[in-house]
Amino acid sequence: MMEMREFQVRASVETDVLHAWIDTGWVIPNETEGRMTFREIDLGRAQLIQDLERDFGVNEEGIVLILDLVDRMSGMRRTLGHLAVAIRREPDHVQDRIADGVREASRKITELAS
Repeated sequence: MMEMREFQVRASVETDVLHAWIDTGWVIPNETEGRMTFREIDLGRAQLIQDLERDFGVNEEGIVLILDLVDRMSGMRRTLGHLAVAIRREPDHVQDRIADGVREASRKITELAS
């Protein structure tokens, strides 16, 4: 965790810009006893926002869309990780049936896409 000032220095972001990002929900700090702290993931998000604005010229609406997609992908990865753990706890024959089902579904999706 890092304090607000450290976050601003590491992210190279001004106070008013950071507060705007917080107000729009682009960056969501932890708040404890009235103090905001930030995680490494928040730093990565700040860098992504800056790259999108500065390097790619993405406007505010585009950033909202991209951040939403990033959040959804992160959620799906987390869910898939939990699913993988649950599958690994199953007996081998169950794991094999699941793997066969995934391969079959993947094959059908590939056929539909072509």
